[in-house]
Amino acid sequence: MRRKILLVLAAVILVSPSFLVTASANDSETKEAAAKKDGEVSSKDEVVYATLGANGDREEIYVVNTLDVTKAGKVVDYGNYSSLKNLTDLSEMKQTDNTVQVTAPEGKFYYQGNMNDAALPWDIAISYFLDGKEISPEDLAGKEGHVEIRIKTSANEKVNPAFFKNYLLQISLTLNTEIASNIKAEDGMVANSGKDKQVTFTVMPENEEELVVEADVDEFELDGINISGAPSTMSVDAPDADEMTGDMKSLTGAIAEINDGVGELNNGVSELNNGVAGLHEGSEQYKNGISELDGSSSELVDGSKNIEEALATLSKSLSNAEGTDLSGINELVKGLTEVSGGLHETADGLVTLKQNYKKAYDALDAAITAIPADVTKEEMDKLEKSNADPKVVRKLLETYKAAQTAKGTYAEVKQGFAAVDTTLGKTIDGLTEMANNLDAMANGLSSSLENMDSMEGFAQLQEGIASLSANYKTFHAGLVDYTEGVGQLASSYQDLHNGIGELSEGTGELENGVGELHDGTTELHQSTKDIPKEMTEEIDQMMDEYDKSDFDAVSFVSAKNENVNSVQFVLKTESIKYEEPETTEEPKKEEKGIWARFKDLFS
Repeated sequence: MRRKILLVLAAVILVSPSFLVTASANDSETKEAAAKKDGEVSSKDEVVYATLGANGDREEIYVVNTLDVTKAGKVVDYGNYSSLKNLTDLSEMKQTDNTVQVTAPEGKFYYQGNMNDAALPWDIAISYFLDGKEISPEDLAGKEGHVEIRIKTSANEKVNPAFFKNYLLQISLTLNTEIASNIKAEDGMVANSGKDKQVTFTVMPENEEELVVEADVDEFELDGINISGAPSTMSVDAPDADEMTGDMKSLTGAIAEINDGVGELNNGVSELNNGVAGLHEGSEQYKNGISELDGSSSELVDGSKNIEEALATLSKSLSNAEGTDLSGINELVKGLTEVSGGLHETADGLVTLKQNYKKAYDALDAAITAIPADVTKEEMDKLEKSNADPKVVRKLLETYKAAQTAKGTYAEVKQGFAAVDTTLGKTIDGLTEMANNLDAMANGLSSSLENMDSMEGFAQLQEGIASLSANYKTFHAGLVDYTEGVGQLASSYQDLHNGIGELSEGTGELENGVGELHDGTTELHQSTKDIPKEMTEEIDQMMDEYDKSDFDAVSFVSAKNENVNSVQFVLKTESIKYEEPETTEEPKKEEKGIWARFKDLFS
């Protein structure tokens, strides 16, 4: 067996040199053949690595380029590098000015280019505060207290703005919970990472941010801040805005209904105010008429008394038949006619007053009835909780309560308003009947005088005057009762008229208030009716702002590079480490045991 192994090894030794020479020759021939041909690159990826100081200052930048070589041969790439490193094989890379040449095999070809003088697309400034006072990162190491780390990002205008406009930054740092507690990051996300806490921020494209991390620390340390930049090329799905806009449409629809309702209320209150104003005007005429009638009642009663006495005297003189002076009968007829005319005129005036009052009362009743019915407490609560202007809502509720108060007051006095029309009718009928009776008396006396040629006519006159005198006493008593009633009506109606006046003032103020309210609800409606449309437009605008799915990657290292597939940035700041001071005490020597010392004798 041993002999067989030796024979195999001998064979390998004899064959290996020639094999290695052949392989080396073949490889060399392949490279030489490839170097004479132009290769093809279908796409390129760039990953930009940078180390930053703890305060964000750039220290070192290098780029790892990945070329997707679809045809082996000589390929060209572009970039202003200070040095190159082939990460794929041992092929030599040449750089002339900003042109890089290399013979690359088919497949993925990797190489690194250092760019010490390059600038990043973002200016990053990191500052540290201990207990509210700024402190350098070197001095912060190992300190105890309340720490704030402020990370400010902004656009570097010296670099192609395509990266700032289309890339999002993800900034993360890790804090050891053994040395940090009460960790806060208002604009970031704090998550568990084993025994540590990881704080992550996201900076959207085209945004400049100042991000703050706070914590209470003991012997502060920080294992650097990681910053990655990648294109925001993921397609952002539009949110389902139907529910949001649907709610807003419901709100704007409710506001529109409120505005329409307030408009109807405004019209109703306007009609109410006009009706009450007409009622007040008619009431004023009625009051003046009643007052005038009451003022003339004494004259009417005095005149009627004179007629009564004259009739009594005339009846007595006619009964004696001798020496009767009939000249006073003509004066009596004239007096009766004048009283009758006055009563007819008063009755006609009251008829006109009754008609005007009826119109005013009907308008008032229709306007009061048009005021909307009670609104439930749930409806009021819903209105108060809506997004409507609180001032408008408060004014609306105040107006609604005032309208309901007016409606309730009207319900209480409605019976009195309705009774006025009936009272006027009875008064007119009474006055007309009295006037007709006086006319009949005057006509009777005139007829009796015309038939005085015979004793039979004189007897009839005697009888008629006696009957008239007796009946007129009853008429006079009724007239006295009537005038007393007119006096009471004139006195009591003054209070009713004052109430109508107050109601008219109230409805006037109510109309002004509802008018202002309608102006407010109209303005609210006009300012909110387009909210659903504006929300949709705002969402679309935000989508356009953050959806960068149509962004075509561009090279970071050179604008000459084509077919760039992706460019990414990986940045990291220096760590802040706390090193405990070294001790100067010398280590104690261990005493040797007896066996060790015995051994030393023979060493």
